[in-house]
Amino acid sequence: MIENILSPTHLLLILAVALIVLGPKRLPEAGRGLGSAIRDFKDSLSTTGRSEEQASIQTSDEPDRAPRA
Repeated sequence: MIENILSPTHLLLILAVALIVLGPKRLPEAGRGLGSAIRDFKDSLSTTGRSEEQASIQTSDEPDRAPRA
């Protein structure tokens, strides 16, 4: 199913519609905005994954201690 969506003909059609809707001046700006949004999303996913890994490593490294009286 995905193969049909990503065929060169469909990609050209999507590009043509985007060019008509946004115009030639705003199309590069929209591409940059989309690229930065995707990059930020990936960074936030990797940061979340790293913080969860660090939290699990911290809790497993600490020995179980009984409270001192």
